[in-house]
Amino acid sequence: MTSLIPHSLGDEGRVSRIHAVPKEGLTLETWQDAPHNRWAFGHVSELVPTARIGHRTIEASQRSVVGLDALAALATLGERLEGSYTDALVVVRDDEIVAEHYHEAHGPDSLHLLMSVSKSICGLTVGTLVSDRRIDPDRRVDHYVPELADSAYGAATVQQVLDMTVDVDYDEDYRNPASEVQAQDRVAGWRPRRPEDPQDTYAFLASLRGGGDHGKRFRYCSAGTDVLAWIVENVTGLRYHEAVSQRLWSQLGCDQDAQITVDPGGFGFANGGIACTARDLTRVGRVMLGAGNIDGRRVLSSDWIRRTLEGGEPSAASGTVFQRVHPGGSYSNQWWITGSARGDYYAAGIHGQFIWVDPATRTVIVKFSSWPEPVTEDWNRLHSVLFREICDAIG
Repeated sequence: MTSLIPHSLGDEGRVSRIHAVPKEGLTLETWQDAPHNRWAFGHVSELVPTARIGHRTIEASQRSVVGLDALAALATLGERLEGSYTDALVVVRDDEIVAEHYHEAHGPDSLHLLMSVSKSICGLTVGTLVSDRRIDPDRRVDHYVPELADSAYGAATVQQVLDMTVDVDYDEDYRNPASEVQAQDRVAGWRPRRPEDPQDTYAFLASLRGGGDHGKRFRYCSAGTDVLAWIVENVTGLRYHEAVSQRLWSQLGCDQDAQITVDPGGFGFANGGIACTARDLTRVGRVMLGAGNIDGRRVLSSDWIRRTLEGGEPSAASGTVFQRVHPGGSYSNQWWITGSARGDYYAAGIHGQFIWVDPATRTVIVKFSSWPEPVTEDWNRLHSVLFREICDAIG
């Protein structure tokens, strides 16, 4: 049975920050928009029903905020963080936090919405099942989810879904009320429902159609991640949030539970609904950097990480905004692979959520933001430059 966190202030810590609520104009329709998103991204459980992704603390952390002294060489860093609507920044080098900064409304224990960084967590969860040979990425989706046989996804392989090369009719325009991505938001409880909307995410995914020409072209589509989550549920017999807890989150040594928004049927919004602390999210980057290992524990196979970092077919993403920022880059297993000489890669979510991993300097950077726009080429380019400068500035 899905455990929902009620839409209430909850603990005293939340009550103490209630002054930060931009009450005027804050609704289910507007919470993702500036200026409301700066508060809302840290309080999503007060707006949308959520389920717990349980953790298992290996060694309790009581460390104080490190600060930005290690990045003193970047003289304008403070202004750049403020100018890019930074809510949290945590930098890890060789598994140790070396720099850390929080906006006044956030802190080390604050949960923050990850948006599409959630997709990369789903990719790793699938990876644990591939590593255990419970999912074969070359099998068709309808082998695992027969209910999707007549949908755009039925004849696609799991690997094509992971790499987003499925031919599906899906408009990812976050500002278009007629787009499929906004329809999925409504089904998930992120926007007010309409009478014609499917009853839950399962019905929504089954209704999607496409041309069937899979594996040819990169098509960024949030629905594909929820297809992967449905596969995870059917393979494990668990609800998605329970599977993420059991297969991944409890294995990383996180300090706190994460949470995920759930639709009326209790299905976790895998493509964008996870919230966690910035410190805990660095552990996702660390397990990537550790080739599937963290703190001496194996979480998933090194082969899965290797295949992810080999990237997808760059020509599939030809002409995209992503390749204008990262020429030769590709999308693989729900991660962005830059194709750069230094071999960096990342997870990203709209409004400025990032895990940036730089193997050349053994660095993981997590940044939470509340950009006014969902995503632009300029924002992506600015952050790629910033992250590489941070990696190079640490002594």
